[in-house]
Amino acid sequence: MPLRKNVVGVEARLVLITPSVNSKSSTRRITTTMYAEPRRSSSRPRTGPPPQPQYNQQQYQYDQEYDDADREEQYSEPDEPDDFYAANNAPSAYSVDQYPQGSHSVATQSVRAPSPPPGPILDHSHLRPGNQAALLSHERTLELYRANAKKTQDPDLQFEFAVFMIDASKSLPIPVETAGNVMEVERAQEKRDELIREATSLLKRLADRGHPASQYFLADCYANGIGTVKFKQDFDRAYPLFVLAAKHGHPDAAYRSGTCCENGWGCRRESAKALQFFRKAAAALHPGAMYRLGIAELNGELGLSKSPKEGVKWLKRSAEHATAEFPHALHELALLHERGIDNVLFVDYEYSTELLAQAAELGYAPSAYRLGECYEYGKMGCPQDPALSIHYYNIAAQQNHRDAQTRKPSSGRKKAADAGLAKAMYAVGYFLEVGIGTQPNPRESTNYYKRAAELGDKRAAQRLKGAPNQPLHAPGSANAHAVLHRGPGEDSGGHGGGKGKDGKDCIIM
Repeated sequence: MPLRKNVVGVEARLVLITPSVNSKSSTRRITTTMYAEPRRSSSRPRTGPPPQPQYNQQQYQYDQEYDDADREEQYSEPDEPDDFYAANNAPSAYSVDQYPQGSHSVATQSVRAPSPPPGPILDHSHLRPGNQAALLSHERTLELYRANAKKTQDPDLQFEFAVFMIDASKSLPIPVETAGNVMEVERAQEKRDELIREATSLLKRLADRGHPASQYFLADCYANGIGTVKFKQDFDRAYPLFVLAAKHGHPDAAYRSGTCCENGWGCRRESAKALQFFRKAAAALHPGAMYRLGIAELNGELGLSKSPKEGVKWLKRSAEHATAEFPHALHELALLHERGIDNVLFVDYEYSTELLAQAAELGYAPSAYRLGECYEYGKMGCPQDPALSIHYYNIAAQQNHRDAQTRKPSSGRKKAADAGLAKAMYAVGYFLEVGIGTQPNPRESTNYYKRAAELGDKRAAQRLKGAPNQPLHAPGSANAHAVLHRGPGEDSGGHGGGKGKDGKDCIIM
């Protein structure tokens, strides 16, 4: 019985001959070791040298031909010259002179092409508008926006289109009604109402599909009388939408739901439920909700017991996230640092003015007015600075702060006087009497004095009586700044009375 051969770990070395990059060396040998898997056998292993591998004679012949062709290969000039080099009068890239004999470096064989002629990198002449170019009209823009919104099913894009229509309805010009343009006014109003109807209809569809932003915005429209009957506030329709958006995690909706429950707008007044909504919004770092919780803790509101320590914590959190819409925590913290709280908050005038400045820069009128007083009278460690005082009074007056308008220039005082403020009436009467910022007008001055006196201003009554102990001084004289005295017991906005830090009379800037 013949024995079965067993090959264990047979090793074969295969020599492959490949062309080399260097033309002098003809071949490059690569040795590859191949291993065969052992086969199980009960016979004895074979002794002696392993069999030599058989190579393909055709492969040797092909490698030899490739090597010979590589030796004989030389660069030759093409039959037709290159158009680029011919046009630029440059030597041909295929010229033998460009490659010195014996040099085989790739770097020495490269030829740099000439730089292109100088000129503009990009030519935007085809993008220049023509003579008939113009911006799209408002109607055309709305049509294009509507067409794109109808093509998509993205709720966010449709929501943005609805918001755009609401904003467009607010800015739509409505001409003043006269006897000759009644039809024009009616058409403009119909156009505005049509935009609102289309926007609210789209918002309703999105709200029914559970889009939180649409639910909140539609509720906000109802709360502000947009899309309602006779443009009246409709909290009965707004409150359920606020609650729906709050359940979907909308922080503003949770805060507005809390305010509705606290004040009984569209629902029963429930402090416990309002507290739940406020806490939900505060968990999402809503500054308004955190401020409301802080005030509730300080004053013991919404069914909470007084806890100044917890209240200050909420106010500090709200101040860290203050916005132009919710700067109230900055102002409240400033007032607390002005007077301090035992065992909770210490008095710090410098930090208080810093908080007031932050709130004033956000446009909060009470903070700006308080800073105006500080710089006018030198309170809370502030230097007396008329320029800064007027600056902050102007910020407050721009937000229609009535007391601040009495300290603005004459236009602001006149506006406050026309609004029925006795102090402003007296100030305008005095400026008209003396001639500050305008020509003296005794008759108009007397009218303002009379109106102020009717509202109980004692200084105006003294001016009408011509009291001898209050002489008039010409503008610019040494005593002109001391003419306006505050009456006894009067203060400026409820902060510190009418006397300054050194007991001086008020100087109305």
